[in-house]
Amino acid sequence: MPVLRSMRLCDITRTTIQHFLLTLKGEGYAPATLHSIRVTIAKVLQAAVDSGYLERNAAQGVQIGGRETNTQRVFLTPPQIQNLLAKLGEPCRAVVLTAVLTGMRIGEVLALRWNRVDFLRGSLEVAQTYSDGQFGTPKTRSSQRVIPMSSALSKALELHRAGCLHKEAGDLVFCTSKGTPLSPKNLYNRVLAPTCDELKLPRVSWHSFRHASATVMGDSGESIKTAQAILGHSDLETKLRSTSTCMLSRTRSDVRSSAWRGFCSQMFPNRGRRREPGNVK
Repeated sequence: MPVLRSMRLCDITRTTIQHFLLTLKGEGYAPATLHSIRVTIAKVLQAAVDSGYLERNAAQGVQIGGRETNTQRVFLTPPQIQNLLAKLGEPCRAVVLTAVLTGMRIGEVLALRWNRVDFLRGSLEVAQTYSDGQFGTPKTRSSQRVIPMSSALSKALELHRAGCLHKEAGDLVFCTSKGTPLSPKNLYNRVLAPTCDELKLPRVSWHSFRHASATVMGDSGESIKTAQAILGHSDLETKLRSTSTCMLSRTRSDVRSSAWRGFCSQMFPNRGRRREPGNVK
């Protein structure tokens, strides 16, 4: 939690925690995830109280809103996503496409660097995340993963890279003209949400695209193990209810199966076969 890392325990207030959680909420984190983060902070502070370092637990009484039920969540269908992608400008379009076709969290997408994109092997490596203005490591060990890349996404990223000012190995895949990270909040408020309004689509969170990816895999008959490995879940209770993992060789073949080809063909019905580009240097 970068925003709290540099603070002394005695300086962490209820307002600090509330602001931190509201920031994550604005970036599209699911209510269940926010609840888990609040619980973790509360446990850490309670341990400090029990040890005599603090007089009170600042996380007690923090409100982040009720945990949503499935009926309250709003998601787009593949045709709606196709319409949205056709209307979005860059780089928001490429960000959304990456999120949909990989199931990556928005913080993982915005922290992706070109040296983690392997066009030859057709994979992306999740090694960092970006949140609250700072880079950090993925939240769990299973979140650090290699994701198979579909031919549609590979083509989209090649085109995106061709138009980038910053394309060296250590540069961010999605960044400002100065090479700095994009703000998920600004990208949502200034581009994604207005585009949804223009198309008369419901406003969806960044997290909804991750859910769309999981839903397509589940509804199309992909194995739960494959979905778990791709999404980077240590526990898929909220998505596909699985507790095991699988090997990359298996996930790569599954992602190139009929389920993913069918989903990609809905968005790119007229695209030809993928050419084999070289490695990112």
